[in-house]
Amino acid sequence: MDDKQAEKAEQSVGSFTLAGPLDIVAPTPLPYPVPEPDEQWQLPNGFAHVFYGERNQGITRPVIMADGFNLGRSDLQWLYAGLDRDFPLLSELRRRGRDVILLGFEERSASILDNAQAAIAAIQRTLAEQFGDAPLTVGGFSMGGMVTRYALARLEMMRMDHRTRVYFSYDTPHRGAVVPIGLQAFAHFIPLPNDFARQMNSPAARQMLWRHYDPKTGQIGVAPERTAFLQKLEEAGGWPRIPRLIGLANGRGDGTGLGIEPGSMTMEVRRIYPGTTFYVQSQGNNAVVAELKRRFPKAEKTITTSGFPELDAAPGGMLRSYGILADMLKKFGAEVDLRHEHVCFVPSVSAVSIRDLDENKDLYANIDDLAPDESDLDDFVCSGANTAHTAVTAELGEWLLDRLPD
Repeated sequence: MDDKQAEKAEQSVGSFTLAGPLDIVAPTPLPYPVPEPDEQWQLPNGFAHVFYGERNQGITRPVIMADGFNLGRSDLQWLYAGLDRDFPLLSELRRRGRDVILLGFEERSASILDNAQAAIAAIQRTLAEQFGDAPLTVGGFSMGGMVTRYALARLEMMRMDHRTRVYFSYDTPHRGAVVPIGLQAFAHFIPLPNDFARQMNSPAARQMLWRHYDPKTGQIGVAPERTAFLQKLEEAGGWPRIPRLIGLANGRGDGTGLGIEPGSMTMEVRRIYPGTTFYVQSQGNNAVVAELKRRFPKAEKTITTSGFPELDAAPGGMLRSYGILADMLKKFGAEVDLRHEHVCFVPSVSAVSIRDLDENKDLYANIDDLAPDESDLDDFVCSGANTAHTAVTAELGEWLLDRLPD
């Protein structure tokens, strides 16, 4: 590879986003076709696809499910496939006579407050079109759980009857999500604007991430957008008070993490960004999390953190964060020594809203031994194993189905 090819490769590696399994359709044909929706709604900042339950002629027993965080417009066909592929969650809902309303957003990385307008509109249209008065179930996956949490709380603050009996969140970062600081910094180390950088610096990322890397200042901390969002959420009551609040975590509840050694190497890159190396997040001051190096234009940067807990290895819903980056680097000719593909994205204690993420003792808390009423949720479940963020497993899918209102 000559220098011109190498320069173009370095400029191009940011054309990806970090995404979970709901955004990834299996490369082989699905064993069933994704059905056509019975209705399609255009909403403020979003849209919805409506799928009637079996034997229903219209919306009768609605379940509203909001899409999660990524860059760009929701693809509700992919979302349907992702929610029904490994465990037939949507098929089973419809078989039981539930109407599935998938809520998508025009821009998934937009402010949670803006996308909550789509959720509010979806709830109001559901109530307007529903036959009978069966209670609603409203919730979402990942960020979708935050969007619908705020929407329901906001409706209650405005004293509007949302008739929702159950709110659910599926691996939702109630206490914050985690993208390794070294990865966030690398997004902006790429010398041209790119999708990865746009995703990492988007309004939703700034609101959801426990700590954020600011590309303008290089500072690492709580983004002002997160502080403002949490204040707005608090002003709306924090949580909806009328429905039963239930939550599901893709991570374990016994405090067992991913088994990767803090401070150890995660990935080393050669040929493209030669010498760039990432390390597993460790505790302490000035902990090195990344050594960034590029050739065009030549630059080097060491990324350190201070006062962080061991986030990457924590029990929680996992993202293949380093694996996704490694795939893109190899696509453009890099040689990669990848040691750990997956790291924690939504810690279990965040998904069930029972502890904050600031200290190791809380991050790795044995949730199973804690009093359940320490959670902000009325009922919750943790996975028996640390699984992919938002993966719909039989264990979690059946738990959710069993807790829907009559």
